[in-house]
Parts: sequence; C-alpha cells; structure tokens
Amino acid sequence: MIAWENSHETVELSGRYLHSPKSATPLPLKWRPHIGTVATDPKIMSSIAANPHRIGKDLIMVAMSGGVDSSVSASVLQARGCQIAGMFMKNWEEDDRQGLCTAAEDAVDAQGVADQLGIALHRRNFAAEYWDQVFEEFLDEYRAGRTPNPDVLCNREIKFKTFIDHAQDLGASHIATGHYVRSDAKDGLHRLLRGIDDNKDQSYFLYAIGQEQLAQSIFPIGELTKPEVRCMAENEGFANHDKKDSTGICFIGERDFKGFLSQYLEPESGEIRSIDEQLLGEHDGLMFYTLGQRQGMNIGGVSGCAEGPWYVVHKDRQRNVLYAGQGHYHDWLMSDRLVATQLNWVAGFAPRQCERLTAKVRYRQSDQQCDLIALDTEHIEVRFEVPQRAITPGQSVVLYDGAECLGGGIIDWAATIPAGTTPTNGL
Repeated sequence: MIAWENSHETVELSGRYLHSPKSATPLPLKWRPHIGTVATDPKIMSSIAANPHRIGKDLIMVAMSGGVDSSVSASVLQARGCQIAGMFMKNWEEDDRQGLCTAAEDAVDAQGVADQLGIALHRRNFAAEYWDQVFEEFLDEYRAGRTPNPDVLCNREIKFKTFIDHAQDLGASHIATGHYVRSDAKDGLHRLLRGIDDNKDQSYFLYAIGQEQLAQSIFPIGELTKPEVRCMAENEGFANHDKKDSTGICFIGERDFKGFLSQYLEPESGEIRSIDEQLLGEHDGLMFYTLGQRQGMNIGGVSGCAEGPWYVVHKDRQRNVLYAGQGHYHDWLMSDRLVATQLNWVAGFAPRQCERLTAKVRYRQSDQQCDLIALDTEHIEVRFEVPQRAITPGQSVVLYDGAECLGGGIIDWAATIPAGTTPTNGL
C-alpha cells in the first residue's frame, strides 16, 4: 500500500512500497549501480556545477512527474553524489470515466524510475490545494471574460509553495524540478535565467516565483536540450525515455475544452458580428473564444465580403457579442501597448524604467523589444517597438533582460481597438 498524503487526510492506494509520510528515510530498496554517461559527461555535470553552493549532503526532493525531464533531473543529481528522494504530486481528483487522466500511469512511471535509481518516492495528493488556489481562479478569470494561464498559477502556488512545504516536512533542504530554466546568484540576488534549449525554455511559466523559492530550487537540466535529455534517459534504461510530452492545460489534457469548461460554467450564447455590425452567426458563449482564434465560429460565405478565414477580434461582454474580422493581422488584433497588473519581480523589485528590455505575451513567442513604464505600484505599461498580435487579457506578459527573466504580470488591457471606432467596451 502507498499512502497519498495531503493536509486533510491520508488515502490508501495500492502500490509496491510504503514510505513514512513524516520521514525522509525510505524502507530499504534494492540498489542498482549507476550506469550510463551521466556521471562522466562534462556538459551534463555543468548543469549542476553552475550552483555548487547548493550541492551538499542535505536531502534534495525531486519533483517526479513520471516524465522524462524529471527522471533525468533525478539521475543527474544522483550522479553528482547528491542525496535525493522523489515526490509525485497528484493535483487533480476528478473521476475520469473516459480514461483521459494519466495520473495513475504517470505514478507508475515515476515509481519505475525511482526503483531504478534506488531512491524513495513519496506521494502527495494536492488536489484540494490545487482546486482552491489554481482552479477556482481559473474559473473566475473565465467568468470575467479573460483567458487565464493556470500553469503560471500552478508553479507559484503548488510546485514552488505547497511542494516545497511538504519537501521540508520530509527533511529536504532543497527541491529540484525538470523545468528547462537555469538560475544563478549575482550581486547577492538569485536570478532566473532562460534554459539553453530555446525550443523548451520554460522561464515564461516561472516568472511568478521569487527569491525565497529560487534559493531553495535546483534545475538540473537547464543546461541541456530536449534531445540530449531523451538520449540520457535511453542510455540509463528509463522506460519513459520516449514518452510523449504533456501538452495543453494540465487538468484538461486531451479532453474537449468546450465540454470540460461547460461542466463548471454556464455558457450564454449570443451574436457574432462583423466590425461594421453585420450579423454573421451565433456563438456558443464568449468564454469559449480567445482573441485571434480562427476555428469554431462556423462563418460561411458572407455577402459583400471576400472569401477567406474569419478571426475573433473582440469580445464585448456587456452586450455578449463576439466580433469577427478577416485577415490574420486585422487592425483590431494589433496593439503596440498593454497594461498589466498582479505584478511579480523575481528580484523583489521592479527594473529601472530606462532599461531597454524584451517581452513575451505568450509562450514560445520570439523576444519583442519594449519599454517599461511604471504607472503605479500595482500596474505597468509595456510599449512595444513593433505592434503585437492578439494580446489577450488574462494571459501573462513576461519581461527579460537578455537571458535573465525579470518577472511580469497579468495582462489587464491592451490597445487592440483603433481610436475612434466601435465597439469600445468589454474585453
């Protein structure tokens, strides 16, 4: 039996090992001598050596998801001689009769890697915390007509807060995760840096953590590329070396988004109109659409309009009207400035306004030159050198100085509607 522990109760589930919920010492496991290239590859070892002050005899708790990234993170730390244990988090408690939730399979994969490495794997159920601190806000944002990013919230509230608390309860001094980011210390401050792999860099999702979290966190694969990580996992004999990466919103997974959201929020259908107020059709509910979206409006041939795709260009919440326009770079989708709130600065304070920075308004966007203007202690304005497409309220704007992630905030407003045109209300 394996104990899934949360802050409210302990739930017994079937499994092979039992670890004391309050002890860092596991029951004896068969030790497998470490093999492969991890312990001898200079580049791999540099991913740990970059932060030698963090590596000692203290216990490091590795967030093990069952995926290849966290598995290799554990392997790299062990090869460096660190004392490690793993913890698997279960963050969603839905009774999934469609078989779309992979938590059980992921737990088996995490246990398999832990067994190969000869380390303890603790299991924790954070579903209650996730619901209260992530999912409720996710729903609130959709009720307000915005498009939230729950991965940012999950990192801030669960992986770098609740997880750290439970790791410390088990005697760990640090945690390690499989994020493709790096960190270092400069001028007495911890810095969050982009991962070496531009295609996998995840600093956009971690901008909401701060000094306390960075001081306790290690990112073993930040110096590696995804192909290198998969190659290492295969060399180590990990069964998950070719496991598909998780995509989309974590608790939705492969489900139909519209069907999932409708379980929790009541949709209100309404009109779809062109920018000159021509009726084009009917939408299923504003919450199902986001700016720049092309699919899902079912707009056929429109009299007086050219053939071509239609895009969501505006959501008028007061009138419950969805506005559509033609052209990927429609005027109503373009903006050269935004206002953000719910700010977080990794250093604990805002960067100087005179600094020339870059920003991203979505994951994997290329760096965009911008200027930062502080409106007050709770709001910033970001002005872009080149107009940006489909800046979306509820999403995050994240600012960078070279490789360093400085922080960011939640997009509250963007000048997406040209002055002097209508409609001017809504989001």
